[in-house]
Amino acid sequence: MTGFGKCGTGGGLGMQLAVAALLSCSLAGCGKHDDVRAASEAADAHVGVTKVARKNLQRQLSMSSELVPFQEIDVYAKESGYVHDLYVDYGTHVKKGQLMAVLEIPELEAQIQQDEAAVKNASDMVNHAGHELNRVEAAHVPLHAEYERLNTVAKSRPGLVAQQEVDDAQGRDLAAEAQVEASKASLQSAQSELQAAEAKKEHDSVLYAYARITAPFAGVVTQRYANYGTLMQAGTSSSTQVLPLVKLSQDDLFRLVLPVPETYVRYIRIGEPVSVNVTSLNRTFSGKVTRFSVDVREDTRTMHTEVDVPNPERVLIPGMYAEATLVLEQHVNALSVPLQAIDRNGGEIAVDVVTPANKVDIRRVKLGMETSTDAEVSSGLAEGEWVVVSDRSGLKTGQPVRPQEVQVVNYQGQNEE
Repeated sequence: MTGFGKCGTGGGLGMQLAVAALLSCSLAGCGKHDDVRAASEAADAHVGVTKVARKNLQRQLSMSSELVPFQEIDVYAKESGYVHDLYVDYGTHVKKGQLMAVLEIPELEAQIQQDEAAVKNASDMVNHAGHELNRVEAAHVPLHAEYERLNTVAKSRPGLVAQQEVDDAQGRDLAAEAQVEASKASLQSAQSELQAAEAKKEHDSVLYAYARITAPFAGVVTQRYANYGTLMQAGTSSSTQVLPLVKLSQDDLFRLVLPVPETYVRYIRIGEPVSVNVTSLNRTFSGKVTRFSVDVREDTRTMHTEVDVPNPERVLIPGMYAEATLVLEQHVNALSVPLQAIDRNGGEIAVDVVTPANKVDIRRVKLGMETSTDAEVSSGLAEGEWVVVSDRSGLKTGQPVRPQEVQVVNYQGQNEE
């Protein structure tokens, strides 16, 4: 019994050692199988790739702003008067110079009548002075001729004509000449009075012309403040109680005022095209940068920039909101890759390239201009190479992969061609 027991004990230990050996062998075999399986899976890794290509790249800046008329003014009366005729109302489209209202100004009408009478009186005085000048000049001619004859005889034949007679003739000649000069002065005075009267009439006529209120530019009437018979006060007064006739807005040209951030000021240029999208109309209009303030405000760090938007169809309305897209920078036919292909690690930039042997090559690159979807490659890649745009977290240099071309989707959710 005792020997069985020993033998049984020894047999149990042998069985345990055999089982341990089998388990060790089995575990070792499983580890090798897992390594082979992992290598197989790595060799069979599928990656999405796209080709390095050339395209036109643009950096854009989109800003929202309110459409305002290029010009908008309150039309005042130059002279006080009553509204006699009114030809416009809310929404009336007018052309430049079109008559909008006529004022009744009795005081100026009476003043113009007085001016006309003054001009007629001054004109009669000029005519009278002219006739008087002609008369005295005609009287002066024979007297001067008589003096010349007597003076010539006295000099050529001394003693033939008495000196007293020569002196009397000279006196009459000088008196007649003085009358001519006086008549000329009277004529000049009358002519000056006529010019003054005509200037006064012209002045009052110009003021009376302001009784006809016309449109200073083509536009639409957006407000009307007066009715028939309303007493319009002169708009030259500084009184705050003076009301305009109408508010006029130019409707064939609008402007967008954009506060461009300081970062983008260096890209703003006069004449640059701007795409203006009006969502309420579901339409896009063409504009251009027309003017900017050439200084950056200290409080907002922005520069006042204006974009002119033509409105020939008169579909734009003041107050509409629009989104303006400015092209800041543009590179034509630039070698580029999607942003999804770029890995950034501190100051280093790299992309995963799939070689013709279907192996991964982690390549350092230098980038140029970047847009919201693509980046320009300055160096490190060649046109036509394949870059990985799918998950690259487990890829290593030299790792075999199975590339599959995919269509890149940009950040706006639109397919990028």
